[in-house]
Amino acid sequence: MSSGASTGFDVAVVAVCAASAGLAGVRWLRVAQREHYLPGTVSRFALRWWLASPASEALALAGAAGLVLSARWPVAGFATAVAVAVGPFALGLRGRTSPLDWTRRLRTLAAAWVVLEAAVVALGTIFGAGPAAAAAAALAAPALLDAALALTAPLERHLVGRFVARAANRLARIGPRVVAVTGSYGKTSTKGYVAHLLSGTFSVTASPASFNNRAGLARTVNEQLADGTEVLVAEMGTYGRGEIAELCRWMGPEISVITAVGPVHLERFRTEDAIVEAKAEILEPAQCVVLYNDDPRLAALADHCQSAGKTVWRVSEQDPAADVCVESAGEGLVLRVRGEKLAELHLDARPGNIGCAVAVALQLGVDPAVLVARLATLPAAPHRLEPVPIAAGRCLVLDDTYNANPRGARVALEALLRLAPPGGRRVVVTPGMVELGPRQREENAQLAALVAGAGAELVVVGRTNRRALLRGAPAGAVVLDHRDQAVAWVRHELGEGDAVLFENDLPDHYP
Repeated sequence: MSSGASTGFDVAVVAVCAASAGLAGVRWLRVAQREHYLPGTVSRFALRWWLASPASEALALAGAAGLVLSARWPVAGFATAVAVAVGPFALGLRGRTSPLDWTRRLRTLAAAWVVLEAAVVALGTIFGAGPAAAAAAALAAPALLDAALALTAPLERHLVGRFVARAANRLARIGPRVVAVTGSYGKTSTKGYVAHLLSGTFSVTASPASFNNRAGLARTVNEQLADGTEVLVAEMGTYGRGEIAELCRWMGPEISVITAVGPVHLERFRTEDAIVEAKAEILEPAQCVVLYNDDPRLAALADHCQSAGKTVWRVSEQDPAADVCVESAGEGLVLRVRGEKLAELHLDARPGNIGCAVAVALQLGVDPAVLVARLATLPAAPHRLEPVPIAAGRCLVLDDTYNANPRGARVALEALLRLAPPGGRRVVVTPGMVELGPRQREENAQLAALVAGAGAELVVVGRTNRRALLRGAPAGAVVLDHRDQAVAWVRHELGEGDAVLFENDLPDHYP
């Protein structure tokens, strides 16, 4: 083959690999956006996807083989290009539940990633290995995207800083009393309960949805905090130490709440002790703290805060003498404040979350009679054990799809057993629980075993936790690829007198 023909062929390989990298980029940019632009997450999801099925594994091996061989035979780079363009199987370009939103930040990230891809190809070409470099860049698209996330992070932080400064000035001008809420789980529900209980007495603004990070809370203040607002209820989330402390520096909470601590985001925190340390940052600036006292780690924090001179409200589901106790009693709940019975509640909500909200309301001076009246109209948090009729005269549906953790899943299963009509089928539809780190497999296997032990049927959705769930479930579990199939299965299989719990839901950037 002549040198000119060889050069032309090399250019063709590079071009095809670049095109395949572009297709891959659309997939992995969507993952980056859905995972909050955190460096490292794209590579982690890529590994999950390539190992999700034997077909994807075979395609990944073919792509890797093409890369290795392309160093000697450039034509092998076409195999890598095909693998990258087609795979991993089932990870769509557009997304069924979470399509790309081409925001300014995503466009910036995409541009940085393209520059890195081009730099790898250019460097390889300089050293006479253009086709192999192009194949490597295509196959390494997730890793290069993680590198782009790391490179653009300082810029994004600087840009958000301007909005934070504006939000801090607006907070200082309006001067609301700030209630900050965090927890491994329960924080969104508790935030909503606090806002509801206070709204009959104060002008209240609560951070919407899960706007619980630096950018989201700045946006809440800048766009939704109206003049005259008396109380701002701010949900605070974190993926690591220092994040909540930074939020508190410019938000200055008067009351801080920790609803619970559990094995959530262990992929990032590694240990629950690290989670406690990160969540505890919310307590430092507050004059008053509300803590779920049934957790020994939070009880220890309560003791520490009390010794530091802070006002402490201890919330319990077990101790009637706690500052606020909301305990199960028959078909409802009993609310006690410092040992005295205040009300009986007929609510199907998590008692600890209600207790934390009650403590905040009482601390801010809401009249107990007003408080009890508003508890009677406490709204159900969307997708958190929310009863949803699937059709007239059909089965009972409990929607608990917002999130899932080991404790919450057990509570949801108990609710299914309690509310299900006698004699009917009981079904749990779930993709399992995620972000549990090294405990994920075992926790999902235990969940499946609990479902089986309760006499309920299990429907496993997706591949993310399929092996773990089937390991804990008896033979006969139904296996489906995505939630739409599960909904269709429920409509076809279940009828009047049956009950189904949809426990957790994963967007389609998960396998």
